[in-house]
Amino acid sequence: MKKQHFDYIVCGGGASGLLFLKALTEDPFFNDATILLIEKETKNSNDRTWCFWEEEQGAFDSIVHKEWGTAQFFSKSLHLEFDLTPLRYKMLRSQPFYKTIYDRVKKTKNIKLLQTQILDLQSKGAVTQVITSEETYESTRVITSLYDHNALFQQKKYPVLQQHFMGWFIETPKACFDPTKILFMDFNIPQNQETRFLYVLPFDETHALFEYTFFSEKVLDKKVYEEGIEDYLKKKGIDTFTLIEKEQGNIPMSCFPFEQANTPSLLHIGTAGGWTKASTGFTFLNTNRQVHRLIDFLKKGKPLNEFTAKNRFRFYDLLFLDVLSKYNSKGSELFERMFAKNDPLRIFRFLDEKTALWEDLLILASFSFQQKKWFIYALFRRFF
Repeated sequence: MKKQHFDYIVCGGGASGLLFLKALTEDPFFNDATILLIEKETKNSNDRTWCFWEEEQGAFDSIVHKEWGTAQFFSKSLHLEFDLTPLRYKMLRSQPFYKTIYDRVKKTKNIKLLQTQILDLQSKGAVTQVITSEETYESTRVITSLYDHNALFQQKKYPVLQQHFMGWFIETPKACFDPTKILFMDFNIPQNQETRFLYVLPFDETHALFEYTFFSEKVLDKKVYEEGIEDYLKKKGIDTFTLIEKEQGNIPMSCFPFEQANTPSLLHIGTAGGWTKASTGFTFLNTNRQVHRLIDFLKKGKPLNEFTAKNRFRFYDLLFLDVLSKYNSKGSELFERMFAKNDPLRIFRFLDEKTALWEDLLILASFSFQQKKWFIYALFRRFF
């Protein structure tokens, strides 16, 4: 079979693949490179919703669906409202994101788009072959966001939780919401020996997204999520509403070393590369940061498996997941202590991996004596 060669092959046209392509088109260094994007589906719907926080001006502001400057955190013994300044919490829907980047890519002469299914990726020395249902393509720089969950779930060394959720976009007949503030986490719901919370994003006084979210091992039956949202709405006095749209998702939370599947000519990115923030499931903005690091790395001409996203925060995430997986029913208490004992903006900077070491220690010190024992035991097990 004839093999077509490209300087760069991007496997997967979801968020991470498109963020990478966007970065390539913005840097003149890659103007003469031949680039192939392979994606099996037509990406033109709101099949994803991404939320993130950043300082007021951002690269996606023109297509952001909504942004907020105030947040709330609720738990059994803590009701907290806080100003996010200088940050803004932003929501981006996938349809305008796909359209913006695909429109740009289609106008870029050195990028070819191919809609087909990838059957296999085979690395052979300095070259990786991408085998599709039509032809075989090859490159010394294959960037893939294709996620193989088998490697993750078949191992036992690293705990695997999942951020699984269902969201309802609703409309109420009368004003029910304050569109200036989000409810970041509300743990005032039955935990049922797991970590569960409601997450609420109001768009205006009559429209909002209610998302029932779990940090736990197993995905549940659809009716569990729907009954949870219904019960929460009733508790808030919302008996009459129109259900406009549903969304459902599942994001792996793990510090499994996805990078071990990389080769000199093959690099996994996005969730497939371990770029999801393991302790929260947030992926979009972290992927965007890693993409810009990757662009700088590619200019050096080094083997792809020398690119790494490891830092001390990944070890913090590992310890947190060790504790949360063992004491999943105590998740609400862990988050409550963090928000009760810290400036919320410090927590957001910590989750963004932008805090200094002394700030990290302040956050770790905020846990109760019993909780600290859980972390010390997890640390001991990792080293011994």
